[in-house]
Amino acid sequence: MTPKISIAGRDIGLNYPAYIIAEMSANHNGRLETALKIIEEAKKAGADALKLQTYTADTITLDCDSEEFQIHGGLWDGKNLYQLYQEAQMPWEWHRPLFEYAHKLGITIFSSPFDNTAVDLLESLNVPAYKIASFEAVDLPLIKYVASTGKPMIISTGMADADEIAEAVETAREGGCKELAVLHCVSGYPAPAEDYNLRTIPDMIARYGLVTGLSDHTLDNTTAITSVALGVSIIEKHFTLDRSGGGPDDSFSLEPQELAVLCRDTRTAWQALGRVDYGRKSSEQGNVKFRRSLYFVKDIKKGDVITFDTVRSVRPGFGLSPKYLDKIIGKKAAMDIKANTAVSAETFKA
Repeated sequence: MTPKISIAGRDIGLNYPAYIIAEMSANHNGRLETALKIIEEAKKAGADALKLQTYTADTITLDCDSEEFQIHGGLWDGKNLYQLYQEAQMPWEWHRPLFEYAHKLGITIFSSPFDNTAVDLLESLNVPAYKIASFEAVDLPLIKYVASTGKPMIISTGMADADEIAEAVETAREGGCKELAVLHCVSGYPAPAEDYNLRTIPDMIARYGLVTGLSDHTLDNTTAITSVALGVSIIEKHFTLDRSGGGPDDSFSLEPQELAVLCRDTRTAWQALGRVDYGRKSSEQGNVKFRRSLYFVKDIKKGDVITFDTVRSVRPGFGLSPKYLDKIIGKKAAMDIKANTAVSAETFKA
C-alpha cells in the first residue's frame, strides 16, 4: 500500500501533489509585522503550510562562550550559539497571533519544537502536526515526547545516517505516532545541489516505507522540482520577504515570486508523472491523421499489378498502415485507381 499521511485535512503521499511547506525560520528578523506578512505571502504563493521554529536561546543551547560553543565559518561566523539563537528566536508570545492569522487566511501552520516546553506551548494552540529539525533527529526523547501527542510528525534527516534515521523512525512509532514522514535533507546553509544525491530518495522510500520528502537548502528550485520525479511528497523551503534583508536565514531563502513558481512547477511535475500508459492521449487525437500511411502515387487500371513504384508511405494517415506495404505489392487493383488515393482493403484483390 502506498504510504499516506494527512495534515489538517490535506492528504499527503505519492497520489497527491507535493505538500509545500514555507519555512519562516528566523526570517521574521525580530518583527511581528514581518512574521505576519510572511504568512500572508506564503498563502498568496500557494504554499500548503507555513512552518515556525519554537525555541529560545535558553531551551536550545547554553549561555557559554567557550570554544565548543563558537561558530567558525559560514553565514554565522564569529558568533557563539547563544548569540545566534538570541538573534534568531521568535518570541513565544507571537505564536498565538500568528496561528490566529494563519487560520484566518486559511493556511496550515505548525512548528518545529526544540524541547518539551515548546511542545507543550504548541499543544495549547492545537497545532495539527510537528516537524523535527535535522539537528534534533538524534534527540530520541524529544521525538518520543512529540509522538505522545498523537499528531502527524515529519522528521528531517540532514546529517543522520541510515541507522540514526531508523532509530528516529522506530522511536516515533513506538511512541505512538501513526502518521510519520521523513525528509531527505542536506544541512548546509546554503547547500550545493551536487550534495543532495537525490537518488537517495527512492531508496529511503523503499527502506523506511514512509511518506518521503525533501528539505531543500539550495538557492533555486531546480533540486526541489527534480525531486518530484523521484517520489517526494513533501517539499520544505526557507521563505523570506527579501533575500537581502540581513537576517540569519534570509540569504538562502526563496522570495514570494520564487515560492509561487515552486508551487506551480512542482504541481506540473507531479501531473506530468501520471501513470504507466501507452494509450493514445487526448491531446494526440487530432493529430492521428498526420501519421504516415500508404497512398497510390500513380493512376492504375483495374487488374493491374500493384508495384513498389505505384505505392508510397506518406503523410497523412487515412490509408493502410505502412507495415502492410510488402503484403500489398504483387496484388491486383480491384478497380480503376487515381493517383493520390489512400490504399484501403477495397482497392486491391486479396
